[in-house]
Amino acid sequence: MVSSCPVCSGAMEVRSLHCPSCDTSLHGRFTPCKFCKLSNEQREFVEVFLASRGNIKEVERLLGISYPTVRSRLDTIVESMGYRVERDEDNRRRSVLEALSKGEISSEEAVKLLKTKA
Repeated sequence: MVSSCPVCSGAMEVRSLHCPSCDTSLHGRFTPCKFCKLSNEQREFVEVFLASRGNIKEVERLLGISYPTVRSRLDTIVESMGYRVERDEDNRRRSVLEALSKGEISSEEAVKLLKTKA
């Protein structure tokens, strides 16, 4: 199913459904499921992931990709489905802010740590 407009890239919306068996048609505004919004490549990845019962080592083996690539693809898919993904950078920033709030580091140290990349 096409999830984005080929002209403007806006989100597509389903307006009618048809049953070829009994010729019934429904017209209205239907929201596609979250999985329908994924690209073909993302859906294929989800199929492999589910068939592997979430075993990342097995996904690595079947797709011939590394652990970081598996994680990155999972994160992208989760975000595509509308969920927030905490990245390592988010966790690092949270740790710095917690250390600052506990008085373990100074504000100058916190600023320096937040400006540097992990």
